[in-house]
Amino acid sequence: MTATVVDRQRPVIRAVAGRVGLLGGLSAVLLVSLVFAAGHGQLDIPPSEVLGSVLHKIGLDLGPVPHHPQGENTLWQVRFPRVVMAALAGACLATAGALMQGVFGNPLAEPGIVGVSAGAAVAAATVIVFEWTFAGTWTIAICAFVGGLITTLLVYVTSRDGGRTEVVTLVLTGIAVTAMTTAALAFLMFLGDTQAREEIVFWTLGSLNGSRWEYVGVVFPMAVVGIAAAMVLAPKLDLLALGDRAARHVGVDVERLRLSTIVVVAVLTAAAVAFCGIISFIGLVVPHLIRMVAGPGHRLLVPASALGGAVLLVLADLWARTLVDYADLPIGMLTALIGGPFFFWLIRRARKTSGGWA
Repeated sequence: MTATVVDRQRPVIRAVAGRVGLLGGLSAVLLVSLVFAAGHGQLDIPPSEVLGSVLHKIGLDLGPVPHHPQGENTLWQVRFPRVVMAALAGACLATAGALMQGVFGNPLAEPGIVGVSAGAAVAAATVIVFEWTFAGTWTIAICAFVGGLITTLLVYVTSRDGGRTEVVTLVLTGIAVTAMTTAALAFLMFLGDTQAREEIVFWTLGSLNGSRWEYVGVVFPMAVVGIAAAMVLAPKLDLLALGDRAARHVGVDVERLRLSTIVVVAVLTAAAVAFCGIISFIGLVVPHLIRMVAGPGHRLLVPASALGGAVLLVLADLWARTLVDYADLPIGMLTALIGGPFFFWLIRRARKTSGGWA
């Protein structure tokens, strides 16, 4: 009897161990990436001094502090805000991608591809051109949320037919939305002055240059709320994967779930776009890589995607600011360089598995 109970519990124990191992491993990789990225740049600071600076900042007299006269200022005024912003934006984008793929039932859904990020960026560019300040530092984030929400709802309504989302319809919807947002950005650049044009170009290219603690203070609560809401929605998305009828049979309000997920995606996209601009393909690449390791279950997929997205964008930003000496490359360009071939592969894979585009 005891042996039978143990045998029945073994799959559960293995699943829990695998979940803890994956999340723990990603957390460790993220911590190492943050320390390495904070110390690497034009002024290199050893990891021991980076950790020592953090420990001294929280009141623990452990480890060495940066020996360079500008080491502390470089870490706390430039590097730490930037790497924290990269981690938050990456986590938001990857989580939004996982949610969109779950609610659309489509592996090609991602905020950048279907134009959600661009819609949020148009709203942010509007704030820049017309110099709105009705909510202080939160003005851009609030308007980006509204722009992302409108775009997400547009994609949702347009791409669904007969209770499902077709691959071709989703891709074509993304093309149409991107065309409209590109035209809107061009018009805003025409209206704005030189400074506004430069800031809008920043949005279209995507960059973490100029990140400050003030901006982190705006993005952090939005990211926490969005990821926490995604965790709450994750079990229901697993039920939705069985089909609308099966999900309704077990008590899931399908339409309410979809609308709630769309709002959460808008919050996450706004948090990422508000001060970083358009950074594509993080939400496409990371959830797929996590699925290859952990399977399709959203209970694990959502938190693992958040951690994986944070790691990927921290390392991508490190590459962007160190690849060329004394230059800060647009991070959106680098993520597109990685994500573009991955997207082609996904299209071919989806076409083969679905038996064609019909």
